[in-house]
Amino acid sequence: MTTDMIVLIGSGGHGKVVLDALLAGGTSVQDVRMRDGDRERIGRLLLGIEIEGPELDPALAGLPVHVSIGSCTARARLYGLLAEAGAIPQTIVHPAAVIAASATVEPGSFVAAGAIIGPSARLGPGVIVNHNAVVDHDCIVGSWCHLSPGAILGGAVRIGEGTLVGAGATVLPGLEVGANAVIGAGAVVTRNVPPGETWLGIPASPSVGR
Repeated sequence: MTTDMIVLIGSGGHGKVVLDALLAGGTSVQDVRMRDGDRERIGRLLLGIEIEGPELDPALAGLPVHVSIGSCTARARLYGLLAEAGAIPQTIVHPAAVIAASATVEPGSFVAAGAIIGPSARLGPGVIVNHNAVVDHDCIVGSWCHLSPGAILGGAVRIGEGTLVGAGATVLPGLEVGANAVIGAGAVVTRNVPPGETWLGIPASPSVGR
């Protein structure tokens, strides 16, 4: 992991996970700045780093940044504003993650400890692959998605942008999950999921009417 200075945007629970990954990869505390828009957090310490505010600042132009917020919509919004400000999105990978040499990870993504990205898989910009999640071979994960801890995508799965796959959920090989969908924790997806829908259960089905 590079030891160049980097700015993290967001100091909540996911921010702590991202910061820990940076430090585990060899980045020093002195090379990390952390910003947050929550006034109650400003001035506090997170793993030895003082939280600054506001979250956006013209001084971020030209600096490497990573949005360390779990919300798909918030991450997409902030990365858009940071791009307009001239900040440079950075990908962060925990040293205990495994990424195949043929996989592609776009800028601004995060791959946590224990996560596996298989051969020829592709992560779009700003994707989170959380602890012990698996993105198997030939999967395509759209921008701003969040794969929660323990989520599993079988081979050649396609996930539309802005989708949340809950903790421990499984999407069987070759299926497609539309943009901005939500797959509930522990669900097993056995058929394609339309955009914008929430699916729960084993086998997973739409939450409407439950």
